[in-house]
Amino acid sequence: MSDNNNPKSLFDKLWERHIVVPETDESPAVLYIDLHLVHEVTSPQAFSVLNERGLKVRRADRTIATLDHSTPTLPADKNGELPYFTAEAKSQVETLIKNTAEHGIELFGMGDPRRGIVHVIGPELGATQPGKTIVCGDSHTSTHGAFGALAFGIGTTEVGHVLATQCVLQRKPKSMRVTFEGTLSSGVGAKDMALAMIAQIGAHGGQGYAIEYAGEAVRDLSMEARMTLCNMSIEAGARSGMVAPDEKTFEWLDGRDMSPKGEAWTDAVKDWASLATEEGAKFDKEVVVDAANIRPMITFGVSPDAAGAVDAIAPTPKTDPELHAAEYMKFEAGRPFADAIVNRVFIGSCTNSRLSDMREAAMIMRGCKVSKGVIALVVPGSEAVKRAAEAENLHKIFLDAGAEWREPGCSMCIGMNGDQGAPGELVVSTSNRNFIGRQGTGVRTVLASPATAAASAIEGRIADPRPYFENKKESA
Repeated sequence: MSDNNNPKSLFDKLWERHIVVPETDESPAVLYIDLHLVHEVTSPQAFSVLNERGLKVRRADRTIATLDHSTPTLPADKNGELPYFTAEAKSQVETLIKNTAEHGIELFGMGDPRRGIVHVIGPELGATQPGKTIVCGDSHTSTHGAFGALAFGIGTTEVGHVLATQCVLQRKPKSMRVTFEGTLSSGVGAKDMALAMIAQIGAHGGQGYAIEYAGEAVRDLSMEARMTLCNMSIEAGARSGMVAPDEKTFEWLDGRDMSPKGEAWTDAVKDWASLATEEGAKFDKEVVVDAANIRPMITFGVSPDAAGAVDAIAPTPKTDPELHAAEYMKFEAGRPFADAIVNRVFIGSCTNSRLSDMREAAMIMRGCKVSKGVIALVVPGSEAVKRAAEAENLHKIFLDAGAEWREPGCSMCIGMNGDQGAPGELVVSTSNRNFIGRQGTGVRTVLASPATAAASAIEGRIADPRPYFENKKESA
């Protein structure tokens, strides 16, 4: 606890707890890492360097590996062979299996009931905990900040450093608090909050900052929704995003496989509760977002900050990059976004593939049919999400509607496993990036919430999900 003359933020407390060597003008700080998450895409080179130098993994017990990016979401054939998209994708999977076995790292591989997207399974297992430093060779590691952790993505070289030393070199970011004032309207969720915030501050508005999310609307969010909000921090250029732990956090973690037990649990909760930002703590920047005025959001350009309300009209480009984006996305200035015909819908990714996301999409699709000509993929974020969704018969709702229910994985978020759109197609996606080519060559990506994506699949055009929420209320 800080003294009254020096109140500290959540970020300051987490940073100070993990300094091994302080930062100087000449060199970054050395930070200790509590949890290192590894997947098949960014780790091969790092393990190769370790093997070449005869180094061992410093703390295999603080390292967890999973398969997610390159794994097929279609089942194995009759011979048990998985339909890998490329030989390289298969090699990435096989290489991680080999490396983790050689270094004694626990791997959640194909067939393991704990496998899933790295940023989904960490919280599921209770490995993600308040107060931890968490890194992964994946930019959306900020997801884990929803639990009051300092979590950020690292590069391949840094992956090797953490494997070898359990530490990483980092300059301390500046701090930003984003306060969502007021409460959300019906049909509006965490994905809409994230896109509204990014549209307000810009894709580089958070560059050089660690963001703490605060305000009534944030406190009202479920843990799954807080993960969605923190996940998108990187799309504003931020180093990390976090929410102070509270009773919702403790309730989520209680009893999970890797959570503390017995007296250790009691001690942990007491410590976690002390992490909250103290009154009077200073931030380098304060941002206020009017939560009450947020409507369901979509992106209309090729950067996450090119976002607007789903029921709005396409803006007139003001710069050359905006004009280029408008020409690529084919949104005509002055025309409603709802005029845009949708070819494909993707519900999944580390942003929106948890059970609550599946429930939201199923609530919209229940009793409806996917529009003719639309391909809709629903991809759970983990084996646990898949089991839970199927126990609630959510998969039957999707299948009855004409959507595809796939195996867990990153899938169409980045398309490394072959789940891609065709050139020229417009895809409404619950993922996190709408860059050119992200979901396939020539594919046009519109980011949205699970509700908006599901409504768009049904109507065959970009659709406002709010009428579906009202209809479900009336029929309840």
